[in-house]
Amino acid sequence: MGVLIDGKWTDGELPQETSETGQFKRADSVFRGRITADGSSGFKAEPGRYHLYVAHGCPWAHRTLIYRALKKLDGLISVAYSIPGLKQQGWQFGDDPRYPDCIPDKVNGFQYMHQAYTASKPDYTGKVTVPTLWDKKTGRIVNNESSEIIRMLNSEFAGIAGDDTDFYPEALRGEIDRLNEIIYANVNNGVYRCGFAKSQAAYDAAYDALFATLDELDARLARQRYLVGRTITDADWRLFPTLVRFDVAYFSLFRCNKQRIADYPNLANYMRELYQMPGIAETVKPRYYVINYWSIARINPSGIIPKGTPVDFTAPHDRARLAG
Repeated sequence: MGVLIDGKWTDGELPQETSETGQFKRADSVFRGRITADGSSGFKAEPGRYHLYVAHGCPWAHRTLIYRALKKLDGLISVAYSIPGLKQQGWQFGDDPRYPDCIPDKVNGFQYMHQAYTASKPDYTGKVTVPTLWDKKTGRIVNNESSEIIRMLNSEFAGIAGDDTDFYPEALRGEIDRLNEIIYANVNNGVYRCGFAKSQAAYDAAYDALFATLDELDARLARQRYLVGRTITDADWRLFPTLVRFDVAYFSLFRCNKQRIADYPNLANYMRELYQMPGIAETVKPRYYVINYWSIARINPSGIIPKGTPVDFTAPHDRARLAG
């Protein structure tokens, strides 16, 4: 997909993302500023000040769209949506009549995501990723780490957000953090460790850890409605983006083919329940997932995009049986 080297776009990958044994190792995000309610960080939570760059196909960006919807921050934080498919210069923004719900960048007029990175740090070296949170006031990137962005959206806009539900309550943080760590390593990033592995051993290890964890999660959800009991939390919303992409992309293209999410009775019903929560369906674009993932040249060099999108998130679920 390409990277920036000293502020210049170049084709290629970061060598540090592949270990000596062929394992995929995701590079850390670079921009780690923080929005705070009181502005003590230099970035105050204010209506209309911030702008998100996202792609519907990206699960990390999907997290931020979910929180923007859940917290009813639509009127406070603007969004630019990348056109689906991987382009020669990375994530691209613009008007394309084929994708009317992909809104171009109306704040800065950037055509490519990398323009925001060099505008913030002219000599930037590294990956250019979504989601990226932009500060209109200072004209630079605040943060490009999804896990930190969703925490800010959850807590720092209290009082000005349309919904003050806390998805990271103090009493449950220990268990949420424990689950997030396992799910990130083995599921959220685990599918990428399968798809981008460069040795059989690295792939086998990632595959085994992925399905061992999915088996455990399915068993857990047989006993309780959500990952941390009776309440939907941060852990559920971090797992969800991977689940809705699994059967249309990861199962086939990333060789995660032991079984589909549709074959897990509890995970499948749980996924449908979360999808059917108010505001969530609008954040889910399965056709874009097909286009984006199958556009990755290193694992689909032919560039042929499958025509099918074999998912149905609208079917009834059975999760109310665990309400008590």
